[in-house]
Amino acid sequence: MSEQIHGHEVLNMMIASKRAYTREALVDAIEDRFGATARFYTCSSEQMTTQELIDFLVERSKFSETPEGWTVNVGEICDHDETRDSSGDE
Repeated sequence: MSEQIHGHEVLNMMIASKRAYTREALVDAIEDRFGATARFYTCSSEQMTTQELIDFLVERSKFSETPEGWTVNVGEICDHDETRDSSGDE
């Protein structure tokens, strides 16, 4: 099984960019940074595609909507240890 990337890496990328993203722009940015075949995990899900991760983050209110697009809703980021191996063990 290939290595998975924690969803916080995407949120951190968004925060560092200091910009808002449309869905299309976010997909492009994620795929540019992590690759089109990257898989992502979070506290409660794993092996997500880019589109699945975005849906997951939207459903959990991790983004704030602005006229320009989404920004990270920093108050909704969970605070936990992100260290785990690619098998899913924490």
